[in-house]
Amino acid sequence: MQGESLSRLRLALTVFFALDGFVFAGWVVRIPAIKEQTHASASDLGLALLGVSAGAVVTMLLTGRLCHRYGSHPVTVVCAVLLSLSVTLPPLTHSALTLGAVLLLFGAAYGGINVAFNSAAVDLVAALRRPIMPTFHAAFSLGGMIGAGLGGLVAGSLSPARHLLGLGLIGLLVTALTGPVLLRQPSPRPPDQLLADAGTPTDRTRNPRTPRTPRAPRAPRTRRLVIVFGLIALCTAYGEGALADWGALHLQQDLDSSAGVAAVGYSCFALAMTVGRLTGTTLLERLGRTRTVVAGGAVASAGMLLGSLAPTLWAALLGYAITGLGLANLFPVAVERAGALAGPSGVAIASTLGYGGMLLGPPAIGFMADWFSLPTALTSVAALAAVAAAIGLATRRTTTD
Repeated sequence: MQGESLSRLRLALTVFFALDGFVFAGWVVRIPAIKEQTHASASDLGLALLGVSAGAVVTMLLTGRLCHRYGSHPVTVVCAVLLSLSVTLPPLTHSALTLGAVLLLFGAAYGGINVAFNSAAVDLVAALRRPIMPTFHAAFSLGGMIGAGLGGLVAGSLSPARHLLGLGLIGLLVTALTGPVLLRQPSPRPPDQLLADAGTPTDRTRNPRTPRTPRAPRAPRTRRLVIVFGLIALCTAYGEGALADWGALHLQQDLDSSAGVAAVGYSCFALAMTVGRLTGTTLLERLGRTRTVVAGGAVASAGMLLGSLAPTLWAALLGYAITGLGLANLFPVAVERAGALAGPSGVAIASTLGYGGMLLGPPAIGFMADWFSLPTALTSVAALAAVAAAIGLATRRTTTD
């Protein structure tokens, strides 16, 4: 694939990452209004929000197989359509039970598109031979920042139904414009593979001992490494999901902020993640993956302790921003390495474990909030960020920087 085609592919994938973040953030900033609409308690809301993660986890491994069979590009486009349609459903519900049911559909589409476009991005990273995966996730964070900021602006003037219907229409329009570009582009192949297909000696053909990236998790060591990266993704996704689902509610309920300011809290988090991911390629090239994971986990842990326990609104917002900087590159690194090891299957396994964190997070925080308090419950994000750093440190000799 020529450089111009790779550039078009990179742009199209960037748009889909941004769209995913935009739609998801638009939903999460309306959670307080949906909670009021459904008259749900904290624990009931937590169980309903479980639908997003449950739907995602159930479909992720299936999506990996679909990507193997049909290609990650068509699967990305189909899932984008489903995501845009399903985000319009939550405002139509009036109980925690029906909310959970429609969130299963939303989560299925969300999980499917995440596996599909991450698989496509892994192939592009291999073809370009640069650690650009954080830039795609920066687009997701930027989309989330814009979606959360827009949600904060319209929270007082538009009902959740009109707001999320608008998000769905925007999603369908963007998919209609960008989808054909992605569908026309074949999945790129690494330079070594292209040279081998052309009969040109590669490093591996000249020296059979040169490592080659495996494309399926067959070897026990490969499976173990994929699971290790999945555990890092789990700890990271738990934190992202917690701030998405509970961050605004914490600011509104515990620190007496308005609905608009509460939405800005997630926007601060998303902005910090965007900055961290935009600089992620440079960071990875200078520090390597292991140091990036260890430092990121430590920073996120400190930031979330501040964000959850600070007695003032501005200190909590600062804590959210620090947490975003720390978590920024952990998930991209985990998914990219799992995909490099095992292709779409590796992405699916790491993503499934990652969104297992989101699966556990909403109900766990909801129950802990009922038992103790929401600020205390949110300190679990700091604990798991520290666990991610510890895993990165413990496995530094078995992972490749």
